[in-house]
Order: sequence, then structure tokens, then C-alpha cells
Amino acid sequence: MGNPNAGKSSLFNTLTGMNQKTGNFPGVTMDKLTGIWELEPGRNIEILDLPGIYSIYPKSIDEELVINILGNPKHPDYPDMAIVVADASNLKRNLLLFSQVRDLGIPTVLALNMIDVAENQGFVINSLKLARELNVEVAEINAKKGIGVGGLKLAVIKTLKHRYASNDALPLAVADELIEDVQKQFGEADPYRSLLWLMEHDRMKMFNQEQRESFDHLMEKHHFESKKYKSSETVKRYEQISEVVERCVINLNRQWDAEPVKTWTDRLDKVFIHSFWGYVIFLAILFVMFQAVFTWATYPMDLIDGGVAQLNDWLKGILPDSPLTGMLTDGLIAGVGGVLIFVPQIAFLFFFISMLEETGYMSRVMFIMDKMMRRFGLNGKSVVPLISGIACAVPAIMSTRSIGSWKDRLITILVTPLMSCSARLPIYTVLIALVVPEKNTLFGVFNLQGVALFGLYLLGFFMALFSAWVLKKILRAKERSYFIMELPTYKGPRFKHVAISIYNSVRAFIFEAGKIIVAISIVLWVFASYGPGDSMAKIEEQVRLKNPSLTGVDLSNKIASEKLENSYAGHFGKLIEPAIKPLGYDWKIGIALITSFAAREVFVGTMSTIYSLGGEVDNENATIKNRMRAEINPDTGKPMYDAALGFSLLIFYAFAMQCMSTLATTYRETKSWKYPLIQFGYMTTLAYLAAFLVYQILS
Repeated sequence: MGNPNAGKSSLFNTLTGMNQKTGNFPGVTMDKLTGIWELEPGRNIEILDLPGIYSIYPKSIDEELVINILGNPKHPDYPDMAIVVADASNLKRNLLLFSQVRDLGIPTVLALNMIDVAENQGFVINSLKLARELNVEVAEINAKKGIGVGGLKLAVIKTLKHRYASNDALPLAVADELIEDVQKQFGEADPYRSLLWLMEHDRMKMFNQEQRESFDHLMEKHHFESKKYKSSETVKRYEQISEVVERCVINLNRQWDAEPVKTWTDRLDKVFIHSFWGYVIFLAILFVMFQAVFTWATYPMDLIDGGVAQLNDWLKGILPDSPLTGMLTDGLIAGVGGVLIFVPQIAFLFFFISMLEETGYMSRVMFIMDKMMRRFGLNGKSVVPLISGIACAVPAIMSTRSIGSWKDRLITILVTPLMSCSARLPIYTVLIALVVPEKNTLFGVFNLQGVALFGLYLLGFFMALFSAWVLKKILRAKERSYFIMELPTYKGPRFKHVAISIYNSVRAFIFEAGKIIVAISIVLWVFASYGPGDSMAKIEEQVRLKNPSLTGVDLSNKIASEKLENSYAGHFGKLIEPAIKPLGYDWKIGIALITSFAAREVFVGTMSTIYSLGGEVDNENATIKNRMRAEINPDTGKPMYDAALGFSLLIFYAFAMQCMSTLATTYRETKSWKYPLIQFGYMTTLAYLAAFLVYQILS
């Protein structure tokens, strides 16, 4: 355990080899993580990585997780010992948490991380003297590079063997009668743990309502004020810690009467967190990022798209014409192709996000955005979920647990899905390719398709802010919230971690979203290939009688189109068509809107299946973009996917709540179905009205 940014998750990864996600901003570890560490040959121990906290007095849900484990000796995850990871470059602040954990009676090892950073800033730590002062084992480590693990092992082995006792004295004295009354009613415990129960009983799940009321009576009986005690205790602890640090840390700057060392972090922050240039640089980074996502990924995407089309054509050529062949080519392979084609873009997107996290720049984004966010009723910590929402709304909503204010947290949960996640990227890619010219450039340099993609992400962000402002007015959130964080030093990216992040993200997309897409593609193929009664069997004969002049490809297209329209899927699409007609959508798009509720990216797999069944275009190796581009609007005789329809669909998917997983996560985090229904209702209404306006204006 340790403070945010202290490096505990990096150490956890090093010890266990699990390669859990790490990042240079608070809120990365939002739940407990477990792994196995081989302490000695033949001796494995289980390690828990807990959320980063500054003290054991929780102010948010993720911090409550920590005290519910450390405060309850009967908890299944109660530790045999604790490794407190401390940032050596900010030792005084980090030792507050260490002293509290030690005083709970838990055997503790202090792991001093980032010693090199402290030395670069002019601080030299005498770890042997510090160990004597604190009466614990101290190990110097570099969690990023895996240095010092051997010394940490020895410290842990020694501590587990001897079980060093903590201080029995409370950091700030209280009446003995108060501690005795707590122990009589709730069992023997270390004095500081008894006091923790008294002060945090409302947040601790080990106590029932009757016990919590008993704690309240004890506080009234002894005139005990928990807020006043916490404040005084913290001041007292810092006084003691300051004396220890003064004796164990040499400040070379002060010794030589020199100016504090100006680091690269100090120099870079003058630009990156500047009140004006900070925003300009952030927008420029995002702009370049989405340009690269669109342009660099084009080549591998075209190869995958063409390869899947060639495979389909080859299989259709060598396999007999049968329902099984149709399910394989137009169902399974079309669905798989709808997944694989977007792997390059997902990989590039997460490459850039990981680089921003690894270098420490993401924390600067949170810092400069804090002032803006508060104007819209959001906490500064809301920046983490909103930025995380670019990847996926599910972990982004879970990361709101670090927000202390319930109303701020609720508003953040409700607006986070408006951020364009990676699931929307496949939809954006296909539709932008249809309505935005590929060869046109902005100022002769920037790809217009990349500019359009950047615009959609910005649109989602500003709509999230506007929605938060409206919700603030509705909920009448008046309490002020504060955002306090420490900016980490800039670090070189750990490319191994970047690669692991990309691999995990792509794997999750392929196997989590992918299995949904493929399953729905196959089910959709069945519903699109069969219809009620014997209507499907008679279609070919009817088409030939009504269109005697049609032959070859034109005849095949007409038969396939009529079969799709009369299938179960076609009937369902026709049923909802009147509701979506004002947006410019036909029954085929209606089918995709319904199926994509399972996951937004299913839209592309659905369209692949529908247009595979709807006929062939006049060239071989037809890809999904070519099929959609060739679609003709029966009412106008012009291309179906013109600018009006294309931008209407883009806006609809930018705002719509088309994700069951996100709604389920909202329910889990709010413990009520009311808020997921509100979230689904307002986002669907917003998407419908915005798409309607766009279509009517452009058409």
C-alpha cells in the first residue's frame, strides 16, 4: 500500500509478474488486486495491491476498501504484514500513512521508492538510521526497474519471523475510559484500532446498525469529536515525522546554501501547466493523436479488410452453395472481419494513451482541466473518468470511486459515457470514410478524416460538460469540492508496460467485444436468411417473373435484397422504421441500431452481415465500405450514405447509450436502477434530437 503515485502498483507488477495496469495519475488501482510472490524457494505468499491513499481516514469509496481490510482482523484479506511504499522524494508526506498502518499493530516494512529522484533533487536518505528511528525494516527499491527486490525480500522474511510490535501509545492521548469502553463492547484490540473503529464506524461494514448507534452513544458520553481528533492527530504526527526526517535526511541544497535544484520537471511544467499554453499543447497533442490514429492505421486496416473479403470470395468459390456455407462466409467470417479490421486503430489509440500515462503528462492534464471542470459542477477528480472514458466507459465509471462528494460522483457517472470510447471508433471509421473525402487535406497538411475524428471526440467532451452543468442545476449541487493531488515527476516511458497495455486492450477488444460481435453476426445471419412461412422460397420465382430483363449480378442482387427484406430481420426493421425515418434511417440501419445495443461496435459487424446478404457490388473482394458506398436510396435513386445520413449517424452514435455493460456498471456503482434508466433516457433523447436536426439541416 502507499500514496497515489508512490509506485506501489509498479512494485506489485515486479514482484508478481502479473503486469497489472500502472499509471502516473491517482485512481489507477480502483479495486484490490492479488498476485503470488515467490519469497523463498518453495515458499509463495499472496500479495494484495490496494488503492492509493494518503491516510487511513477515508474520503472516498476506494479508500473505504482499505480501512475495511486493515481495521478488521477477521476480514479474509486482513494482512500478516504490510509493505508501505513511500516516495523517497517526498518522504515526510508519505510517512503519515506508514505511521498510521504501523500503529494499527500490523507488522510493517517501509519500501523507499524513487531514491534516484530524491538524490537528483539534492536529498540523501540514511535508510539505516531511518530504520532505527522507526523501529522497522527499511528497503531501498526502484520499482520501475526492479532494483532492490532482494533487499526487500530479506526485510519481509525478517519481519514475518519476528513480527515486530508497533507502538502501544496513541499518537494523541485520549481518556483511558473511552478506549476501555470500546474494547468492552467490541472486543480487545490495539488502542489505535479501537480509536479507528470509534471514528470510522459508519464506513466499516463489520458493524451493524445497532453497533453503530452504540458507538454514537460512546462519543456523546465521552464528548469525543472525531473531526477535531483527526485534525489534531495529523498535526501531531507530522511534528513527529518532521523530527525523524530532519535526523535521517540530508538536504544538500541547504548544506551548501544553494538554490533548490531546478529539475527537468520544473522546467517542463512552466509550459505544460501554463494557464494558456497548457490548453493549447493538450489540444495539439489530441489533434496529432487522432490524426495518427486515422492515417497510420489505414494501411493495416486496408490489408485486413481486403484479406477478409478475398477469403470470403475464395470460400464461396470452393464450397458448395448451401446454408452452412452462407453462415460461414456471410455470418461468421463477416463478423470476424468486422472485429479484426479495427485492431490497428485500437492499438494506436492505446499506444498514445499509455504514453501519456507513462510519462506523467496525464496528471498535468488533470491539473490544468480542474478549474474548467468545477464551473460545470464536476470535481477535479472527474477528469480521470472522463479521460479514461476515451478508452472504455466501464472502468472509467468505476474510477469515480475516488470522488468524495456523492453528487459530484453521480454527475460524473451519468456524463462519462458521452466521451467517445474505443467502441465507437469502428463506427466513426466506416462512416467518416463514406462522407469525408479521403484525399482532401486541411491547410494542405492535415487529413480531413482525421480532423473529423478529432471533432467527434471534442464534441463528446463538450456535451459531457454541458450535460454536467444541466445535472448540477437539477440536483442543486451546492457543496464545494476540492481537488488536491501531487504532480509526479516526468519519466521516460516503460515500453514494456506500453506494449502490455496495448496487448491487453486489443485482447479485450477481440475476445470481449469480439465474441459479442461474432455471436450477434451469426444470430443475425439466421434471422436475415429465414422468414415466416414459405415466403422466402417463393421470392426467387417472383423476382424473375416481375423483372424478366434482369440477369447476372443485377438479378442476384435483386433476389438477395428481396430475401433480406422479407426475412425475420427485415420484418423487425420495417416495424421500427417509422420511428427512425425522420433521421434518414431505413429498416436496415434500424436492425443495426437494435443489435448494437449489446455493444456499440456491433453496428459494423451487423452492417457487414446485412450487406453481405443484400447482394454483391460489381467488383471482386467487396469490402464493407464498398458495399455501403454502393447502396442506393430507393426513394431518391441517389447514394444512400450521403453527407446528411452519414453525419446524422455519426452524431447519433456520439451521444447514444448503446452499451449494456455501461448501464450494468452504472447500476453496480449507484446501487439503483433509477440512475441507469435516467442515463439511458437522456442520452437516447439527446442522440435522437441531435441526429434529427443534423439530418434535416444537411438534407
